[in-house]
Amino acid sequence: MSGGKPHVSNPTEQRHLESALQKWSALLGPSYVLQGDPTLAAYAQSTASHSTRPLAILRPQSVEEVVGIIKIANIFQIPLYPISCGKNWGYGDACAVSDGQVIVELSRMNRIHKVDPTLAYAVIEPGVTQKQLSEYLREHNIPLWMDCTGAGPDTSLVGNILERGFGHSPYGNRFQTISGMQVVLANGEILNTGFGHYPEAKTTYLFPYGVGPYLDGIFTQSNLGIVTRLGLWLMPALECVNHFLCFIDKHEDIKPVVDALRPLRLDGTLRSIVHIGNDLRLISGNQIYPVERANGRVPLPPDTRQALRKEAGIGAWNISGALYGRRTQVAAARRVLRTTLKGPGRKLIFLSERKLSFAKFLSGVLGNSKWGQNLTTKIQIGKALFDMNRGIPNGKFLIGAYWRRRGGLPSNFPQHANPAADNCGMLWLAPVLPIRGEDVLKLYQLIAPIFKQHGFDLFITLSMVTERTLGSVISIAYDKENTDETHQALACYHASFKAVMNAGYIPYRVGIQSMAEISHPSSAFWDTVKALKTTLDPGGIIAPGRYE
Repeated sequence: MSGGKPHVSNPTEQRHLESALQKWSALLGPSYVLQGDPTLAAYAQSTASHSTRPLAILRPQSVEEVVGIIKIANIFQIPLYPISCGKNWGYGDACAVSDGQVIVELSRMNRIHKVDPTLAYAVIEPGVTQKQLSEYLREHNIPLWMDCTGAGPDTSLVGNILERGFGHSPYGNRFQTISGMQVVLANGEILNTGFGHYPEAKTTYLFPYGVGPYLDGIFTQSNLGIVTRLGLWLMPALECVNHFLCFIDKHEDIKPVVDALRPLRLDGTLRSIVHIGNDLRLISGNQIYPVERANGRVPLPPDTRQALRKEAGIGAWNISGALYGRRTQVAAARRVLRTTLKGPGRKLIFLSERKLSFAKFLSGVLGNSKWGQNLTTKIQIGKALFDMNRGIPNGKFLIGAYWRRRGGLPSNFPQHANPAADNCGMLWLAPVLPIRGEDVLKLYQLIAPIFKQHGFDLFITLSMVTERTLGSVISIAYDKENTDETHQALACYHASFKAVMNAGYIPYRVGIQSMAEISHPSSAFWDTVKALKTTLDPGGIIAPGRYE
């Protein structure tokens, strides 16, 4: 064990904890039972203005060690909070819901157990990162692509899936692309879902539902067990990928564009997740807050915002997506998009690898001129988009988390970017709405006055996660070193959270600061969740307070 004694106020609880730590140290080895103030402070780091402090950190390497951890926790009634890699930025980072829990960090469980090139799936553990699986596929010349998010190369695939996160490709609705979970229950038993509990089963990782009740869903956004393995479907490498961008000049014109795109998502013309972002989302994705140009004013003054929009060549709203398939399929989809998005105040462009190669040649000719530098920036963005479309993660898109950070971007950004450790201020709100233009405008009209009242730039992205819904990500970026601004950020978040809940745009996931706000005292749904928790974890050992 490293460090000194953790702080526990109750003497009996202190004795129990010390006894448990000794047993955990014998189980895992002293190097993987962490205490000490610097370590605990590091795990308490958060982009939110709400964080919690753990009692200790446990770092198991196998499912057997997870079982042992849980059995010891039951003996001494010590709550455990499992995390994959601890990079749940904007929603709680590596923090438990409350103080006084022991973090079980699964990043050492990073085995890729199997990749099947024929049936296109992988079997992975929670510590497997986006970068790790992506590099594995390329190094072994396996013609498969994984879906990836913009959260960066060092984030866990399993962790995001268990939060029901989404990415960019046709496999972007990630929870729909898994099959066969291995879960350690609160009593130490190992549960295999789907067909996985039949040793002879040939389709555990191919047919998710198995026979009997479908259980996988209850282990997402929950505290009913610790997921230690799952099967992840991969996408065959495709002949052709094009990226498309559409810039909408006027704010109100997003309504007919959304309504025009909806049928293309429903009929499969648009197979991948389509992202719709406002101008501030794109501006903040390429630079930090321009303090000098804004003359120290916050939020971004309208004239500065308009100038930045013009310089970037973007619109009030901006649409981004990818077309996948054979060349004939992509060409047909391009024709449909041209017809659908044709109109005044709209600019549609398609990006291909051939175009990027030509642009790279042209930027070399232009050199360090203003036009050359501008073109180079656009090429970098285009390359990052194409990489993500093929499942190659890029930390570049984390730049938005650093928007109001006083120190700007770290010198090595985006390598191993960590907004929590870098003291970034960021809160994310993620309401879901129907794919209807009127709902997009209603949500914006609901949120914009709240952000203006509290003095924050409104970054919003709406993603066609399913064929019928938009999953939005609304960001509050703030200066964590400014106490008043930190308080205002939390006030803005809670006001916005209440507003979207009351309007019926319920978030699809929440941060630790909102776990208590999603329940309803007379809800049969949450009563059922409570009954499941009572049955599967009567001692409340696993992640008390999480989604309950």
